[in-house]
Amino acid sequence: MFAGPIFSREALTAPRQVKHFLIRSGYVAALFVLMYTAAQAMFGWQQVRSVGDVARFGSLVFQIFCLVQLSLVLFFALLLAASGVAQEKDRQTLILLLMTDLRDYELVFGKLFASLLTVMALIVVSIPVLFFVLLLGGTGMDQVIWALVICAASALPAGSWGLLVAYWREKTFQTLAVSMLGLVIFLGVVEGIVAILPAGSVVAHWVGLLDPYRVLFSILDPLKAHHGLTTAHVASWDFLIVMAAAAVVINGVTLLRLRVWNPSRLFFTTAMLPEDEAGAALPNAAAKSRPEARTRRIWANPVVWREICTKAYGRKILAIKAAYVVLAALIAFLVGRQPASGELVLGMISSSGVAFVGLCLISLIIINAQAVTAFTSERDGKTLELLLMTDVTAKEFVYGKLGGILYNTKELILIPLALAAYVAWLGGATFEQYVYVAIGFGVLVLFSAMLGLHSGLSFERSRTAIANSLGTIFFLFIGIFIFMLLLVEARSSFAQQFASFLVFILAGSIALYASLSHRNPSGALMLAAGALPFLTFYAITEFLLQGSLGVCFAISVAYGFTTLAMLVPSVSEFDASLGRTTLNNT
Repeated sequence: MFAGPIFSREALTAPRQVKHFLIRSGYVAALFVLMYTAAQAMFGWQQVRSVGDVARFGSLVFQIFCLVQLSLVLFFALLLAASGVAQEKDRQTLILLLMTDLRDYELVFGKLFASLLTVMALIVVSIPVLFFVLLLGGTGMDQVIWALVICAASALPAGSWGLLVAYWREKTFQTLAVSMLGLVIFLGVVEGIVAILPAGSVVAHWVGLLDPYRVLFSILDPLKAHHGLTTAHVASWDFLIVMAAAAVVINGVTLLRLRVWNPSRLFFTTAMLPEDEAGAALPNAAAKSRPEARTRRIWANPVVWREICTKAYGRKILAIKAAYVVLAALIAFLVGRQPASGELVLGMISSSGVAFVGLCLISLIIINAQAVTAFTSERDGKTLELLLMTDVTAKEFVYGKLGGILYNTKELILIPLALAAYVAWLGGATFEQYVYVAIGFGVLVLFSAMLGLHSGLSFERSRTAIANSLGTIFFLFIGIFIFMLLLVEARSSFAQQFASFLVFILAGSIALYASLSHRNPSGALMLAAGALPFLTFYAITEFLLQGSLGVCFAISVAYGFTTLAMLVPSVSEFDASLGRTTLNNT
């Protein structure tokens, strides 16, 4: 009752949907598939007799599960909270909620807790899995409990931040970009402050509690976090205090500014305009005496003109790009201070490579968010139907959207390439390796943009399309990270490990095919979903074997073919996908 009818409706209707049970069962199945893959990678088909080996395996699996689950919790708590309110704004139903007798706290906490239902369901269903890992040894009961508590406590401020940005900004793309960039920059600033402060100081301890990953690592390896102690204390009550205080502050700001930000100033400005300026018909004499408005010439492709020459995604996009530039500058500064031949992170990649990969991942997520919102904003704004009534062809629409996406996110494409060139200039890579990196990153950019448009075209609900598109990008990179971690941990022949990863690869192929072919299945999409995980596996193994050309070739073939498999149906079957009754020349 505290959250109000918004949360009550979500709590009553969510269990009635089939996807609610599919998500719960699928998450548990994915964890067990990951556990089986890790076991095969470490032991193969050998018979394990040592209790110590089993305990080491249990500790490794527990660490992987906790890191993956915390990443999922932060990402989806932020995404679901932000997209829930953004969808209300795009469909102009938030103004109806504001006109009801709902109190401000019911609008804030109702949306917040409703968006966290799925996240909390995943945490709850993971409890039996983590306690099953506990039976393997290498992990304590207190570690399992505190790992679950950390995940649950981290979801609250992350969802609160996404909700604040969603109520603050008007455009969906702005909401998603500001939410994600804000979280990444915040974690980076926290780590930077901790690095500057003296080690072991009280201030550094309390500032470090703002980073859930730092606290989780202290729970996973308590002896390392407490130097000189034979018996580590596994608890972090002060972390709960910090997370609760952060959630209170963020939600307090949202409550105070809710009626100020919503409805937007543009709504009141349009309502208060004089009748002649609001668009009403003027008398003939007044119309003749009124000066002609200055018009702009529209290009041959009106879609790409609208994407490039108008502020279709708001003026605050410049602030988003400025924040991205600041983040890239900080990463470049840290890369310049690190030696070119330093210690490898997790035995896989250099520290400068980690910084570059992190920046590229942020770019791909924002590009994907730009792409999916470029389509969903047309549908929610009721302009897609008007656009379909014109003589705009499928090629003009799809290629125009792609051109606008790449132009609006050009800084997010050029800056990572410039950072890679800077790393090569410092001696971290050769010119040939830089060319391969540039080609691979360009292919991934096109894949992210096309995946966003494909999801917007395939899913009718904007929130589902956004979650599917961003979730696919997120799970792809999470899967790549897990692959690399398990391969390094196994330390055996790559040819022998292929059979152990076959189950995980097949599961990823099935999930990818279900996502890509939700509405318009095709043989090309089936082939792409089946080949992409296998070629990604080959690219990872080739990278760990110090390869470069093979990595670029595998990435280009896998993601390039998948991009074409999504692009061709989007153009050739555009009418059928949207229910259009007239056929264009494609």
